[in-house]
Amino acid sequence: MSALFDIDLADASTFPSRRTEAWKYSDLKRYLREAPQPSPTAAIGAPGPFYDLGGEAIVFANGRAVGVTDFIASGDQTLRLRYISDAVGTGHSAGARVAARAGARLLLLETHEGAGSAYVAHNTLELDVAAGAEVTRIVLVEEPEDALSIAQAQVKVEAGGVFRQTVIATGARLQRVETRVDHHARGAHVQADGLYLLNGARQADLTSVVRHLDRDGTTSQLIKGVARDAARGVFQGKIVVERGADGTDARMGHHALIASERAEIDAKPELIIYADDVQCAHGNTVGALDESALFYMQQRGVPADEARALLTQAFLIEVVDRIEHEGAREVVREWLTARL
Repeated sequence: MSALFDIDLADASTFPSRRTEAWKYSDLKRYLREAPQPSPTAAIGAPGPFYDLGGEAIVFANGRAVGVTDFIASGDQTLRLRYISDAVGTGHSAGARVAARAGARLLLLETHEGAGSAYVAHNTLELDVAAGAEVTRIVLVEEPEDALSIAQAQVKVEAGGVFRQTVIATGARLQRVETRVDHHARGAHVQADGLYLLNGARQADLTSVVRHLDRDGTTSQLIKGVARDAARGVFQGKIVVERGADGTDARMGHHALIASERAEIDAKPELIIYADDVQCAHGNTVGALDESALFYMQQRGVPADEARALLTQAFLIEVVDRIEHEGAREVVREWLTARL
């Protein structure tokens, strides 16, 4: 396991609990009392939702690499990164390293796919965005309701680089998608979006930390989520503006809908600013569907369930519309519509 990541499934002393501030809403140690053993190779199965967009692929099956694990992008390229799990009662880790050279335009299509149930997965990504490079990362996480899944990414964006990310999560027994970004600014831009759509007793935790390390950088973040039944959504977003990072423009927004009395949303947006001459803001709202809009649609003959689905889609679609790549945007739009 890379020193960049703080969890090792072979070492129970690294399992965070709710006493760890960054894990207060997702008590991993509660589920991992003993370090799980390595698991067998998974069946790779279907080619994945982004297959038609082409590109090369990195595949991990229950933590075991199927081919290469490193990728260096130059020019315009597409990479499909698949983490596949299907082993019951076992734990596995996998890690990939991706670098985009100066001037590269990389579309990174990442999926975390699960079959069976009750597996434990810890997947990591180290991503470097060189000066003048542009990386768009789309992360689609769809796993069984009994799975425990932790995905951590460490991203370095050099001066003048562009990094755009959209995470789409449906939750599991415990599912956490964590992104840490070192933002070297000087004209660099980071967009760190996401959405979660949760049913049953699933939990999804979208956590991010963006550190502005130099001046004149921008960050834009929009997270939206819906929790139904007894589901739980967690958003932890932190933007840190270090000393000397003057001219930073950073905006963060989290907005969620609670669709039942037993559902829960925990949100913790943070701005930590050590520099002057910055423009930073964050916002957070949690509410229910607009009953007047629901009533209006029913009065015009739209069945209640269909009306709720349409209103939920209208709420979440703003995140999808911010995906600049047309092909990836349409895949995510179709995926979301099918689950509403």
